[in-house]
Amino acid sequence: MDELLYLVHRFPYPPNKGDKIRSYHLLKHLSQSYRIHLGTFIDDEKDLEYFDTVKALCDETCLVNLRPAFARFRGLYGLISNQPLTLPYYADRQLQEWVNSVLERRPIKSILIFSSAMAQYVSHAHRQHRVIDFVDIDSDKWKQYAVTARWPMNWIYGRESRLLLGYERQIAQEFDSATFVSEAEASLFRQLAPEAARKVSHFNNGVDSDYFSPANNYANPYPPGITPLVFTGAMDYWANADAVEWFSRLVLPLINTHLPEVKFYIVGARPTPAVRSLTALPGVVVTGSVPDVRPYLAHSELAVAPLRIARGVQNKVLEAMAMEKAVIASSQAVEGIFAVRGHELLVADDEGEFSNRVVELLRAEPELKRAIGQAARARVLASYNWEQNLARISALLTHTQAPRATLGLPGYLQHDLQSNGDRVA
Repeated sequence: MDELLYLVHRFPYPPNKGDKIRSYHLLKHLSQSYRIHLGTFIDDEKDLEYFDTVKALCDETCLVNLRPAFARFRGLYGLISNQPLTLPYYADRQLQEWVNSVLERRPIKSILIFSSAMAQYVSHAHRQHRVIDFVDIDSDKWKQYAVTARWPMNWIYGRESRLLLGYERQIAQEFDSATFVSEAEASLFRQLAPEAARKVSHFNNGVDSDYFSPANNYANPYPPGITPLVFTGAMDYWANADAVEWFSRLVLPLINTHLPEVKFYIVGARPTPAVRSLTALPGVVVTGSVPDVRPYLAHSELAVAPLRIARGVQNKVLEAMAMEKAVIASSQAVEGIFAVRGHELLVADDEGEFSNRVVELLRAEPELKRAIGQAARARVLASYNWEQNLARISALLTHTQAPRATLGLPGYLQHDLQSNGDRVA
């Protein structure tokens, strides 16, 4: 087997949130064709419980503890070095030394980078065949954050957007290929980086349609006598927290004027204090972490995804569709999802439109919800198959033997900075 260096900004297991779902399936797929050298960060010590699962797919691993508080302090170096804060946040000397060692010791023919933050570790590997999966346009996400934030954070987010876009464009030019999670995302990046347009493509995510299947039996987690709407997602993620607060405060009251039995369930790990405080509002339930989100999807009346800030593809929408749920989502939440609006999912944006869509669908004949759910699952089965979609990345990684890279350190790592983590495996 050929050997592949795979660098990921977050330990790719368990596949329980957007980026980890994609990075894990990439690892699983590529392990069938490559001996993989995986370098990644641990930002949740609970993930170490799954080390053996990931190790079984790799020839060699380097895991580094990412201490968020110290990493944020490190990120401030970007303010005085005219860099996006993302780069020093994820810069680690131990991981860089391991990367250099792997490139020196092993006949690495290909390098796959997951997320722009990890490209800094192979900036010197000009002779290797390098592919980056940006997934989303992170710079545009910071741009969206800047619009809603107050000073000084709006200035910081705006600066991050501008500098990170410059770095993303640089990477896209230097690497052999760049991929995104959807054609919509790839198309936008081609507009932002026309000089690299010919290198830019996409491959869709997939859904484990056997796992997310309505055919399985699930105990009902809801009390009797209510009509539950459900939102699923990591609740320490700003975009998710913003979405559920907006829905709880502005949309749910409008729904309850017509259907007082409707309750809004917010299902996901690590809810912020602001999210937890929503339980003080009538009809809002915050579950926190649950062992399995599928029962909440299976027994809900509708799934909602009212995101106002979003990039890429929302796996929460695809998973609900796979469960044959009728989904009502914002335009931002469905951007990049290949589905027929009005037939396979419904779209609403402002609070009046969202509440009307929910009320109309709940009052409609059950056959309508059932038909939308069945069409939604059929779309997932047709367009979101992991093996079929990952064939694209396999093709991009196929190339002839390349000489080894000339080793070195990125410029900012040449400064005498301390590591932001500890190697743990």
